[in-house]
Amino acid sequence: MTIAALQSDGNRGPTPADPAVGRVDSMIGELAEALRQRQAPDGHWLFDLEADTTIPAEYIMLEHYLDDIDPTVEAKLARYLRDRQGEHGGWPLFYGGAFNISASVKAYLALKLVGDDPDAPHMCRARAAILAQGGAATANVFTRVALALFGQVPWRATPTMPIEIMLLPAWSPFHIDKVSYWSRTVMVPLLVLMALKPEAANPRRVDIAELFTVPPDRHPNYQVNPTGSRTGELFLWLDKALKVVEPLFPEKPRQRALDAAVAWFTARMNGEHGLGGIFPAMANTVMALAALGYPREHPLFRDGMMALRKLLLVDAGESGYCQPCVSPIWDTGLALLAMLEAGEAGDGAVVRRACDWLRDRQINDVVGDWAVRRPGLAPGGWAFQYENAHYPDVDDTAAVAMGLHRADPVRYREALERAEVWILGMQSKNGGWGSFDADNTHYHLNHIPFADHGALLDPPTADVSARCIGMLAQLGHDSRHPAVARGVDYLKREQEANGSWFGRWGSNYVYGTWSVLAALNAAGEDMRAPYVRRAVAWLAERQNSDGGWGEELSSYEPEHKDRAAASTPSQTAWAVLAMMAAGEVAHPAVRRGIAYLVDQPHVNGRLDEPWYTGVGFPRVFYLRYHGYAAYFPLWALARYRNLTRGNTGHVPHGI
Repeated sequence: MTIAALQSDGNRGPTPADPAVGRVDSMIGELAEALRQRQAPDGHWLFDLEADTTIPAEYIMLEHYLDDIDPTVEAKLARYLRDRQGEHGGWPLFYGGAFNISASVKAYLALKLVGDDPDAPHMCRARAAILAQGGAATANVFTRVALALFGQVPWRATPTMPIEIMLLPAWSPFHIDKVSYWSRTVMVPLLVLMALKPEAANPRRVDIAELFTVPPDRHPNYQVNPTGSRTGELFLWLDKALKVVEPLFPEKPRQRALDAAVAWFTARMNGEHGLGGIFPAMANTVMALAALGYPREHPLFRDGMMALRKLLLVDAGESGYCQPCVSPIWDTGLALLAMLEAGEAGDGAVVRRACDWLRDRQINDVVGDWAVRRPGLAPGGWAFQYENAHYPDVDDTAAVAMGLHRADPVRYREALERAEVWILGMQSKNGGWGSFDADNTHYHLNHIPFADHGALLDPPTADVSARCIGMLAQLGHDSRHPAVARGVDYLKREQEANGSWFGRWGSNYVYGTWSVLAALNAAGEDMRAPYVRRAVAWLAERQNSDGGWGEELSSYEPEHKDRAAASTPSQTAWAVLAMMAAGEVAHPAVRRGIAYLVDQPHVNGRLDEPWYTGVGFPRVFYLRYHGYAAYFPLWALARYRNLTRGNTGHVPHGI
């Protein structure tokens, strides 16, 4: 089908007699059937989750740190690394991306650990690219910590983070509860490593001295000011002072702090699902346990290794990788919403199994770290992973609740009531919602040298806030409800000058703008208001000539904020859903977007999408959700069909 076939009728929506309608119906049927076939017997969906090469590289490094090497796994991870080397000689943070020094240093070290000849062409190209960018000394903090563990740089190459941090009172400028969930789960076992300063087993005695422009022990100063501000300069001075006085800290308080750190992370290890459910925290935990002298047969150590190995995808083919985490709740919630939009019966087996599986995973009996800011609030959220009870996710909770409510609000009434109470309680003072904590806005901490990755905090964001507003609206609270009104005001303040909204967890402004327009529609906002029209105009202007939308992950860099890219199925689906939420189902841009989606090649119900459109941390860590090209196009096509056939132009749901 050509774009012209969908445009031939001007602004009138296609009728059942149009050839386009049959093609849309056919595509919906194929994608929905593929999702049915992929659903697990217990009702959930799970798609692969792929990050950049740092995660498989770090898995190889972990095996060599512990001297617990699986040659088969190592060979497949190494093949994956070689296959993803860029034309620039190094490794990017996402498909087709620019050279990244930290990813490249880790990949080079991992390949040398597995035995790649440093004089091999691919290693020579990598080494030249790394040296041209200043060498390994310019890598980020987490990379330099890894190099210190392998004895490649002195410990002064890392910011000073004394273990005594664990003993600071809550009112102090720095406290572990003042950083994000992902930061604290990564940081606490890392504090143990930085205090004990162990050295990797490194059985092959590999070094990467050739990646430094100056011998590591002669490099004058490794620390950087993350923000370039005067506050950052003050923290650099403090870091230098701490390097002098830390060795003089008394032994007894140090031991108390070490005990506190170990007690903190072992209490949250989450069995075979791992601390925080994320790879970096799990890896740091296992290394910390080893440094503390825990035997390999200890239950905590065994659980830690089991959690890490469950992230591996190395069963088929010559190549494989390690996932940063798993996403069953997110995948199931979004696939459920797509299937409901496609007409799957709310009381049918597919939907009922998914909803029951989700209901049974609501966190009702664990009070997590979020309660530090919200004491007395009853739990009622969902995590992102199979099990992660200490860290329910606001975004997942809102999406799951909307799916349960749409499927059967009576059957899932109790779960929905608990979710509603928890979401209302997690609203921040500024009217928005963060992902895992309320009011995680201690922005002064972004200036410390340790925060060079720019992802230490979890402040409210437009996309998560929009999801919460959409959920509350779908449960019956319109813009007259105080929480919804405050949320809508927050979204209005967050709008960019060009009309778009920033997307924290999806790339980028297309994702944020979809999230917000869906919420504004659900909350009963006037979708003809000038600020909404600016968002619609921005989306229409961003459409590519092929009918799709694409936005490069470099748009998170201020200098590339307006950079478009090749069209992708998931970003096109978001744009089309956004415009339909704004009442633009008959807009030519929407029909061109639908034409793009139905023309895309697809295999096993998933459109071809090698691009990364998910985000872990902007500018640092990106994700390729393999499910996004399966359920988002289905969702957009089904909604288009429903709105054109229903002839109302109104989206009756929160997302």
